[in-house]
Amino acid sequence: MKHVIIGAGPSGVIAAETLRKLDPTSSVIMVGDEPEAPYSRMALPYYLTNKIDESGTYLRKSASHYSDKEIDVIRDRVSKIDTKAKLLKLDNNGAIEYDKLLIATGSHPVSPPIDGMELSGIHSCWTLEDGRNIVKRAKPGANVVLMGAGFIGCIILEALALRKVNLTVIEMDDRMVPRMMDQNAGNLIKSWCMDKGVNVHTSTRVDGIEKADGGALKVRLNNGETLDADLVISATGVAANIQFLEGSGLETDFGVLVNDRLQSNIPDIYAAGDVCQGKDFSTGEYTVQAIQPTAADHGRIAAMNMTGKNILHQGCVNMNVLDTMGLISSSYGLWMGVDGGESVKRCDNDRYRYLSLQFEDDILVGAQSLGLTQHVGVLHGLIRTKLKLGKWKDNLLKDPTRIMEAYLGTTQAIGHNAGII
Repeated sequence: MKHVIIGAGPSGVIAAETLRKLDPTSSVIMVGDEPEAPYSRMALPYYLTNKIDESGTYLRKSASHYSDKEIDVIRDRVSKIDTKAKLLKLDNNGAIEYDKLLIATGSHPVSPPIDGMELSGIHSCWTLEDGRNIVKRAKPGANVVLMGAGFIGCIILEALALRKVNLTVIEMDDRMVPRMMDQNAGNLIKSWCMDKGVNVHTSTRVDGIEKADGGALKVRLNNGETLDADLVISATGVAANIQFLEGSGLETDFGVLVNDRLQSNIPDIYAAGDVCQGKDFSTGEYTVQAIQPTAADHGRIAAMNMTGKNILHQGCVNMNVLDTMGLISSSYGLWMGVDGGESVKRCDNDRYRYLSLQFEDDILVGAQSLGLTQHVGVLHGLIRTKLKLGKWKDNLLKDPTRIMEAYLGTTQAIGHNAGII
């Protein structure tokens, strides 16, 4: 059996290791199109702040890890898949045949339609090469403009602030991290950043970028303001890497469409990670969840099914935890609530504390927290288990901070009723 994986990120690496463990006699090949060893993009901010060097971003620290496990790593780009011939066409090294194929090609930054985006000094923060370019320009005192204050943008923000640059953040939406936090929480994060010396413009967009004297840039905003910049970083969103699948016969939407075994419409081809349109635990719908825990989960389950097991993917809980200059924020599941559901919010603006719980009947289906870390695991666990809270839901509607009491009270009651305690 010849297992081939396209993509050398977390999903691809975990899949390759799982395949080798479960199918020790088969061939395992992983194709990645970057020159470095497989690495984690989530480690790039640590590289930017000199907490780690480039090797610190690598997913596996031993240089011989893949060869020791007899995983063949090929550095090349797959340009086309011939699904009828079961053949991958590569840019530089001919072609590779496969018996079972995993598509784990991840996603790529989306460049906004702004005049001047092709100019020197404008970068994403997505690859190690991007990181190298940012380090060269983001010197202490440099003027840096960051476009986008979503999850990725805020991770980059943290690293740039530690580099002691003069940082301005531009976000089109009316708050920071709009796909993770509601307006109250998002604007508290904005206030926190501004108190720390970061200029944040929400409900604002960049209209154009021009070259200025001495290699600097001029960034024009839609409010009429112009910013001087030594470096512009674009963090305005990502899209799945599915372009090369055109004409392959694979069904795609925002990503590769899969069933509950992470199998595509072509039986011997699976998908995992940012490129996979997999099941959302909370809604039951199939969506792209571009977060590393989902990628890891996908890689493991897809590999198990590639070896003939029948493992159902129950769906991933939408979960984000973010550290923005020391302020921890988190959101889980249906944090925005559901139709006909109930909710409770508790806010202390002066202390940057916020808690929001969302219920459907007596089940917790979503949550947000800001500046509160002690119950992060409990919130996730209650949503994942769909535990019926009974009377404890009413208690939480009165005081949402009693989440640990609710968890203990409910689980102990279940234990008593089952004769466990």
